[in-house]
Amino acid sequence: MESLPLWLLALVFVAGAAVIWVAGIQLSKTTDVLDARLHLGSALGGLIVLAVATNLPEIAITVSAGLSGSIEVAAGNILGGIAIQTVVIAVLDGFGKRGRGVRPITYRAASLTLVLEALVVVAVLSVVIAGSQLPPDLVVARLTPDVVLIAAIWIVGLFLVQRAGKGLPWHESGHAPDASPHDSGHRTRKQDEKPMSTRKAAVVFTVSALATLVAGVVLERAGDAASSQIGLSGVLFGATVLALATSLPEISTGLQAVKQGDDNLAVSDIFGGNAFLPVLFLVATVLSGKAVLPQANASDIYLTALAAVLTLVYAVGLVFRPQRRIAGMGVDSFVVVVLYLVGIAGLVAITLG
Repeated sequence: MESLPLWLLALVFVAGAAVIWVAGIQLSKTTDVLDARLHLGSALGGLIVLAVATNLPEIAITVSAGLSGSIEVAAGNILGGIAIQTVVIAVLDGFGKRGRGVRPITYRAASLTLVLEALVVVAVLSVVIAGSQLPPDLVVARLTPDVVLIAAIWIVGLFLVQRAGKGLPWHESGHAPDASPHDSGHRTRKQDEKPMSTRKAAVVFTVSALATLVAGVVLERAGDAASSQIGLSGVLFGATVLALATSLPEISTGLQAVKQGDDNLAVSDIFGGNAFLPVLFLVATVLSGKAVLPQANASDIYLTALAAVLTLVYAVGLVFRPQRRIAGMGVDSFVVVVLYLVGIAGLVAITLG
């Protein structure tokens, strides 16, 4: 694609993003159907399948980058994706439900289970930072201890979330009395909506997944070529433009969930996806045969720390449940947006320095 003109690359990039948006909505709908019909369970079924489904663009980009040896693009996309997907909660907060008397999303979705999911994200990101300090030759059977530990934490986190969903020794089982009534991991269906058959759901899911995978590869190739032509560094592009494009499934499914009243699931989808993304470092390590995290540069670690801070802001918001809104969003969402913009300014300084 390097030989294509910039305008055509931009057109291809936008087309790929559009495919991901539409496919993301279908993935969300069919995931709910398959979860219910196959009795997978809210955490080990819905959260796993939905996390994988909405992160198919990142999976495609990681596989493509791992096979080609472009570890920098994979790392920047994964770590930058976590930061920007956390900001997606602010988008859902500001545009999901509007009007007088509407309270912020962390007030409506208050749940100790969501706080637990946020802590799992921070734990995984902490291992990412620690893993970047390991020696690069610490590779055994195409694996490194840091990526194995990340995968283990993710799996343990899923079991903890499933256990928390069955009940916690807190008032209202960890849910605030006036929070959204829907359980994390299940999406409600409109009364007049005709149920989808299992076979149709499986077909739509497969087609949407393939479309998302292809679109993800197209995004990575077209975006990399375009960033080279305009002189934008791979790290900065992967952490901003590419990360935003690959976050479209979370935005589309999240907006749909919030409008249906599933505030808990909208936030859970973001935290679940963010906890899953670093697991892709294991995939990149196996495919490339190299230790990925020790090769992470300063900007990657910077993005990891930024993502952890943004996640903690929402964890605090879920505990204190602020009712005040600023610029159409909750106080915590406003703080997250400001911190992210300041963080991107710092990333520009790092890449240009």
